[in-house]
Amino acid sequence: MDRNEAKSILPLEFRQVSFEAGGKRLIKDLSFRLEVGARTIVIGPNGAGKSLFLRLCHSLIAPSSGKIIWHGAHGYDPAPFQAMVFQRPVMLRRSVAANIGYALSLRKVPRRERPERIEEALRMTGLNRLANYSARVLSFGEQQKLALARAWVLRPQVLFLDEPTASLDPAATHDVEELINTIHQAGTRIVMTTHDLEQARRLADELLFLHRGRLLEKSAATAFFTKPENDLAQKFIAGDLLWWKRGEDNRKQISEGTTK
Repeated sequence: MDRNEAKSILPLEFRQVSFEAGGKRLIKDLSFRLEVGARTIVIGPNGAGKSLFLRLCHSLIAPSSGKIIWHGAHGYDPAPFQAMVFQRPVMLRRSVAANIGYALSLRKVPRRERPERIEEALRMTGLNRLANYSARVLSFGEQQKLALARAWVLRPQVLFLDEPTASLDPAATHDVEELINTIHQAGTRIVMTTHDLEQARRLADELLFLHRGRLLEKSAATAFFTKPENDLAQKFIAGDLLWWKRGEDNRKQISEGTTK
């Protein structure tokens, strides 16, 4: 089914989803829904489980327990209707344009359609002049633009972004954020992790706050940054270091002997 012919695969629902590796529960009992439209920013301290969260959403790893449901898929495979950009994307040993074309070939887009779509992606990302350059000689900021171009050219309904501006300078960060907004305005649902609270303020419509593998708060961005309900979320936006702390809910569970 063509991406533009399909109804939205959203909402995405997690029902008591956990993930274990090496005998440790790294993601713990996540339950929430992501609806159509909003830009969702996932925040939390290092080790909170943000990248694992995206990999579960994108089916790169399977949950150890619980269910992940794309309610709009109605029996068809949701994978072709989503894409993901990693913090350090891999550039193929070919030109910028050929990197984009390869993504289209993997999705079996007809050859006659590829040149126009490649040109559109190059134009949108400002990479026209670099079309024939080797992708591996680009700056890191330009490589992130190319990674976004490779994802956007597939016209995904949902785009997962794992800290796409980590290690970028302010100018490159601005360019990537502008691209993210353009992709959002074109109708693609954005779900993105970041360690940068100011970036979250700029981009978020809703916030998910993760800590130690648990979802501690999900709320509208305005409400979250005005007065978060969770005590650890309050400390996080105040700049406290949380890697060793447990929130009130976890402390209560420990006293009751229910936390692993």
